[in-house]
Amino acid sequence: MIQSIRSELERLRVLRRRLPSDEELEKAPKVSARVICIASGKGGTGKSVLATNLAYLRARGGERVLLVDFDAGMANAHLLLGVAPRYDLGHVMSGECRAEEAIAEGPDGICLLSGGVGRHALVNPTRRQLDRLFRALDPLEADFDLVIIDHGAGMGYATVAHLAATSTLLLVTNPEVTALSDGYALYKRAHMVNPDIRVGLVMNRCASENEATSAWDRFRAASQRFLGHAPQYVGWVPADASVRRSIARREPVTRMDPSSPAAHAIEGVARWGPIDHARTHRPFYTRARSALR
Repeated sequence: MIQSIRSELERLRVLRRRLPSDEELEKAPKVSARVICIASGKGGTGKSVLATNLAYLRARGGERVLLVDFDAGMANAHLLLGVAPRYDLGHVMSGECRAEEAIAEGPDGICLLSGGVGRHALVNPTRRQLDRLFRALDPLEADFDLVIIDHGAGMGYATVAHLAATSTLLLVTNPEVTALSDGYALYKRAHMVNPDIRVGLVMNRCASENEATSAWDRFRAASQRFLGHAPQYVGWVPADASVRRSIARREPVTRMDPSSPAAHAIEGVARWGPIDHARTHRPFYTRARSALR
């Protein structure tokens, strides 16, 4: 018995020697978060509703989720989540606070970094301002499992830099011809600045599955004809009165009415496989800063 105890103690000593020291753990590189961008070519597609619900669903599933509302001074994610942030990206960019101080907590553990409202510097930032902001946001990647970036409509300087850095983009559009045209332009631009980007398309606010499928067929045909490739069709979300009610209540529809048609559809989007693999070889904001040069 004594020999058995000695053997076990020796085995524990060997295991302890193999464990990294506290100093080695501190020096070890931290794993960066997975980062996905959500964007649309045209405003009014319901992109922010999708982004907030996606963040809620992934956080409810146990992930540490940060939603960054990068909607160029016209942010509304805080309204959709029912939170009142004290600080926003404008404060971070100006150096008035650190990025972690600007994070507000939303429902079920969502963390939100608001874009602020009416901030001119965020509407048309210079390269130096964006570089300073990206540098300030960089440390946050080690604190979360998933970062979801909700972009404003169109192709501003910040959006293009993000698209050049990300591995994964969710493109949100709807069946309107203007939304499809602007969505196609954004998809084309994304592949120009980042040929390896994975793009999934969500057809939002559709009257029926036939309408969604018809719109997707037109988008795919144009992309294949003129670009030689097309995004992956992630799915469609029906036009649903529950979404309007959830906006009025400032609560994600997937939380307020999880049995609604829109909530079921968004849950399908949240299970899109590339979200679980949206990590790049270098930290996201390191790549974004390189894209500014």
